[in-house]
Amino acid sequence: MSKIYLFLAIFFVTTFSNAQAIYKSIDSRMLGQERQIKIQLPRNYDKNPENHYPVILVLDGDYLFEPIAGNVDFFSYWDDIPEAIVVGINQAGSRRADTYADDIQYFPSKSGKNFFDFIGGELFPFINSTYRTTNFNVIAGHDLTANFANFYLFKDRPLFQAYINLSPDLSPQMAGRLYQALGSTGSQKWFYLATASNDVAELKRSIEQLHLQLNTIDNDNLHYTFDNFDKPFHYSLVAHAIPRALEQIFAAYKPINLEEYEELKTDDSSPLAFLNKKYGTIKNLYGVNLPVRLNDFLAVGKAIEHKENWDELEKLGELALKQDPDSMLGSYYMAKSLEERGKTKKAMRMYESAYDKKEAGFITADFMIRKAELIKKDFGY
Repeated sequence: MSKIYLFLAIFFVTTFSNAQAIYKSIDSRMLGQERQIKIQLPRNYDKNPENHYPVILVLDGDYLFEPIAGNVDFFSYWDDIPEAIVVGINQAGSRRADTYADDIQYFPSKSGKNFFDFIGGELFPFINSTYRTTNFNVIAGHDLTANFANFYLFKDRPLFQAYINLSPDLSPQMAGRLYQALGSTGSQKWFYLATASNDVAELKRSIEQLHLQLNTIDNDNLHYTFDNFDKPFHYSLVAHAIPRALEQIFAAYKPINLEEYEELKTDDSSPLAFLNKKYGTIKNLYGVNLPVRLNDFLAVGKAIEHKENWDELEKLGELALKQDPDSMLGSYYMAKSLEERGKTKKAMRMYESAYDKKEAGFITADFMIRKAELIKKDFGY
C-alpha cells in the first residue's frame, strides 16, 4: 500500500499540474524583507466566480509546495476533497531563523516570532483580500516547520483548523502543550501526525511518544490520525503521508460510499435526513456551498426506494428540482413517488414532462419514455 501512495504522489505532481502556480513577492514589514510565495488556485477558479475555497498553507514551500499542490489538484479533480487554494512560503536559507524559539518558554521568539506574526498579520490578510477564501485553513510542515505550525494551536482563536505534521522535530514541552490544547478544544480540529520506520531515530521516538499521549484524548471535536509507514525515510515519508492527511482532513466531504449506502438501506434512519446533514456538515466545516452531487442523489434515491418510503422520495424530488429544474432527476423521483402511491395519470404526465430535460445517470429520455408508455399500456391512458 505504501508503494502505491508513493507512486500516486509522484503521479499527481507530474500529471495533474494543469492548475498553474503563481509566484509572488510580499514586501513584509514584520520580516523587514521580501518573502517569496507560491500560490495555486483551483483549476476552475475563474469559471466559478461565486465559489469560495479553503486555504492550505505549506511551510517549506521550496520543496513541499509542489507535492501538496499536486495532490490537492488531483483529489479535488475527482471530487474526493474540495477545491482549495494552496499557498507555499519559500524558506530555503531562512527556515532556522523562521522557526526560532527561545530556550526558556520554548515559544517563537525574535525572528521566529516575526515569521509567526507575518503569517497571521500580513500573509493571510493578503490572501483573503486577493482571493475568494473560506474560513477553513490548513497548515502543513516538515520536521522544524511542522513543529512550528503547531504553535498556532495555542492561540485563543487559532488561525488554522487542521494541522499536517510530517515527521515533526518536537521542541521541549510541545507534546504536553498539544495534549492539553487538543484535549480541551471546543471547536473542530484536525491533527495528522506521521513518521516512518526509517525516519530519524530521535524524531521517531518523540513522535511515537506523542502519539501515545494524543491517542488517549477523548474529545469529539478532535479528528486525530497517526501513520507510521513501513520502510520510508525522513523525506520519502512525505509522499506517503500527504494523500493520507488530505483524506483525513476532508473525510466529511467525500461522496456517499458503498458502506454508507448499505447502512442507509438497512437501518431505521431517514436517507434524506442523512443527505441534508451531510451537506450541512460540508458547509459548516469547510465553508463550501456544494450542490448535492449526482452520486449522492442516486444513492439516497435508491435507499429510499428500497425502503418504499414514497413520501420521502417526493421530497427528494423537490430538492432535486429546486437544485436543477432542467434535469430529469427531480422529475423522475416525483413521478416514481406518484406512481407508487397510485396516482398513475399524474405520474405518466410527470414522466412525459421530462423528455427534453438533461439526462442524469441511468435516467435517460428513453428510460422516461418507457416508464410513461408502461403506464399507458397498463391503464389504457
